[in-house]
Amino acid sequence: MVRREAFSYHPWIAAGLASVLCAVAMAHGAGLAGGVRLAVLPQSWRDDSGRPISLAGLSGQRVVLTMAYANCHRICPATIEGLKRLQAALDAKGEQAEFVIVGYDPENEDPATWHRYRSSHRLGRSNWHFVTGSVGDTAQLARQLHFELWKYDEHVMHDSRVLLFDSNGLLSREFGPDTKDWSSVL
Repeated sequence: MVRREAFSYHPWIAAGLASVLCAVAMAHGAGLAGGVRLAVLPQSWRDDSGRPISLAGLSGQRVVLTMAYANCHRICPATIEGLKRLQAALDAKGEQAEFVIVGYDPENEDPATWHRYRSSHRLGRSNWHFVTGSVGDTAQLARQLHFELWKYDEHVMHDSRVLLFDSNGLLSREFGPDTKDWSSVL
């Protein structure tokens, strides 16, 4: 009989791994802007109300896209707060954008999970879309957009990046934790 020693999860390990992931993703994603269109990404998603949504259907509008994990306690809350500040900056300028948050973990997060997340975080605006898809589509989107992730025990380890697509559906900017003022990317 083989005995396995338990390894306890430490928040500092997650923070360190996330920092490494962010650096790798930003370096790996460098030059991504200008080469990706919403229309070439997977299109079969469900929003937090269970309705179908396609990313190509958002063309004609500026789109702010990121990936998140509903049970994340460090990186995603900071990213969502940054998105809220970005929304406020757009509001102050009288400008609009669609915010798309793609769930990293479709095996454990369904539309109802994201609906609860949206409600508990007071993110009720109609231009915010929390979406889930199949495992395959989620992995493909993450690969195409260079979002790095892996599972560690029951945790999803990931980076923090936000992508801005112009009204033609073309990726125009990417930014992350090193961007001090997200509104400056507008």
